[in-house]
Amino acid sequence: MSKKTDKKTNAMRELDRIGQPYTYHLFECSSALSGIEVAELVGENPDHVFKTLVTVGKSGEHYVFMVPVAEELDLKKAAGVVGEKSIHMVKSKELLGLTGYIHGGCSPLGMKKRFVTTIDETAQLFDTIIFSGGKIGCQIETPLESLQKALPLTLADIVVD
Repeated sequence: MSKKTDKKTNAMRELDRIGQPYTYHLFECSSALSGIEVAELVGENPDHVFKTLVTVGKSGEHYVFMVPVAEELDLKKAAGVVGEKSIHMVKSKELLGLTGYIHGGCSPLGMKKRFVTTIDETAQLFDTIIFSGGKIGCQIETPLESLQKALPLTLADIVVD
């Protein structure tokens, strides 16, 4: 099960609620870092650490995509996966009201509303994946299967070639 912490995030509470195992990595940080910097701080390969990106489709629907921190989301591939003609990134200033999270601390778990979520297929290559724990300076590590039990996920090739 999880390590004990006085300050659990909504993402941690979501995994606790469904009884899924996880660990977390905490690090000192006063503002958002690049994903590669986060991977370095937690001592992990950037391919193993995923960033959470929130988008909006031409239809007005919102979608969440998770890609390795050193990769870039291919907007055309991503749109195709969710059946949209096009998608674009949500502006940072809209993120808090939409998800309950700020830029640099956005987790796919514990958002205000559940959005269709897709993770890059490379997540299958690892025993565990690491992603934002819901605040800057906190990363959750859990098996992909645990994340899938907490959140319906589609696996797809969604990174720029």
